[in-house]
Amino acid sequence: MVTREEVMFFDTDCGGVVHNLAYLRMIETCRTRLAATLGMDLVGMTQSMLFPVLTRTEVDYRRPAKLGDWLEIRGWLGEVGSVRFWCGFEIRRESDRELMVTAKQALAVVKMPEGKPQRLSFTE
Repeated sequence: MVTREEVMFFDTDCGGVVHNLAYLRMIETCRTRLAATLGMDLVGMTQSMLFPVLTRTEVDYRRPAKLGDWLEIRGWLGEVGSVRFWCGFEIRRESDRELMVTAKQALAVVKMPEGKPQRLSFTE
C-alpha cells in the first residue's frame, strides 16, 4: 500500500522540520488503508466488532523531512503469527527518493467489547 502526504505547517516544529508525531499519523493513515486491503475496512470492523490493536511500534528516524516536502509512505504486511502480525513501513521524500523513516508495528485482532484476541485468518 502506498499513500502520499504533503508536509504541512501542523506537521512541523518551529524550525520547519517534521516532528515524530506527524510521522506516526502518516503511518497510521497508510496502515488503515492497508488493513482495508486485508479485509479490515472501517465499516466492516464496526459491524464485526473485530479491530486491529497496536501493541508495539519501532521507528528509526533517518533524515528530517521539511515543510512542503511530498512524502511517499509505503506499508506492507510482514510476519503473521497465530494472534499477532507485523506491518512494515518506509517513508521517502518524493523529490529525491531519500529514505526518511523506517518503522514496523505489531498488531493483534481483538474482539470488542470483550477485548479478547482472535486467531488470525488472513494471509499476505
